Amino acid sequence: MRLVEIEFRPKKRSDWQVKARLRDVRIGIAQINPVLGDIEANVDKHLEFIRRAVDDKCGLVVFPELSLTGYVLEDLSYDVAVDIKSSAINRLRECSGDVSIIAGFIHHTSDHQFKIASAYFEDGEIVHVHHKVYLVTYGLFDEGRFCAPGDRIRAFNTKFGRQAVLICEDLWHPSSMVIAAGDGADIIHAPAASPGRGVSGSSQQLGSSRTWHDLTRTYSQMFVNYGTFANRVGYEDGINYYGLSQIVGPDGAILAEAPADEECLIAADLTDGALRRARISTPLRRDEKLELTIEELRRIKTERSQ
Repeated sequence: MRLVEIEFRPKKRSDWQVKARLRDVRIGIAQINPVLGDIEANVDKHLEFIRRAVDDKCGLVVFPELSLTGYVLEDLSYDVAVDIKSSAINRLRECSGDVSIIAGFIHHTSDHQFKIASAYFEDGEIVHVHHKVYLVTYGLFDEGRFCAPGDRIRAFNTKFGRQAVLICEDLWHPSSMVIAAGDGADIIHAPAASPGRGVSGSSQQLGSSRTWHDLTRTYSQMFVNYGTFANRVGYEDGINYYGLSQIVGPDGAILAEAPADEECLIAADLTDGALRRARISTPLRRDEKLELTIEELRRIKTERSQ
């Protein structure tokens, strides 16, 4: 099976340039605890959860950020980075005839850049690879020292409709969502490695989890799309990753939520009918003025450069 690295879009899908309508699909989130730096062990864990997703009749299963490598890699990033023809990537690609897959890794590009990536596998092919645009290099995070940022945000067509992937920090920049939604994504995925930080008032809810849930619900309502927040669990370098992954409907309703601090598979059914009803009742996408936004951003950029 031939892989196409440029654009990550096989030729036979070229007729998909027209926006694909959402097809009813059951989506799963595999909330896992990757083994830091052990790709083979993590591939085996992926295959286990892929089998569980197939048994649950999922059409797509979403894994967290850097699910094949673990997160706190630092200079280990160069040792665990893989290209899209690697054996680890091929093992997932070969499984994607049974269920479509989103999985995360460090991508060693052809020009020897190292980028935090999530790939979308479907029907034995790589349909799309997203490189994390907004690297986090503050607080607990040190991504920019070891990885290069991505330089594009694109929606892409799949057999279930048009989708987009934004990795963790990408979601903290609303412009990412504007681009993904403007490009026609009906399902927007957020693979993440979000650590537990702070508490939220008297509820004892983690502040970081509440912020993420507020983000995903607000975005789904504002851009009228389905959303997934696929977070990991476990500990690395003393940091706790809390889980609490979610699947959110286009009206902001929580369709499925994972527990804290344990590996699991959650799933929910996404339907075109629910998307249609949400866009009739809240026609925000219809009324969005992209041309105005583009012109005003050009003006701002010009004024800043003067």
